[in-house]
Amino acid sequence: MDADDVEAAIEAGIEDAEATVTTPRAPDPDHEDQHFAAVVVSPAFAGESLVQQHQLVYDAVGDAMTRDVHALEIKTYTPEEYEERADGS
Repeated sequence: MDADDVEAAIEAGIEDAEATVTTPRAPDPDHEDQHFAAVVVSPAFAGESLVQQHQLVYDAVGDAMTRDVHALEIKTYTPEEYEERADGS
């Protein structure tokens, strides 16, 4: 599983989500585990706690979290929160 696969799983699993997934550290060639970082923007996060938002992301990645993904750093935003962040507000 690569960053594009994780991104596609998140976008397919969360309504109207836009995900950007990167690999924040170089993969260890001696291990199959992968470390990813995801920034996910979706109106589905409105009214949800941070824990609930992250659970939505974990659910979208599904079984890959126990097989292919060793670590997933998550930042979640509603579209309004993301726009405010981009504006520096």
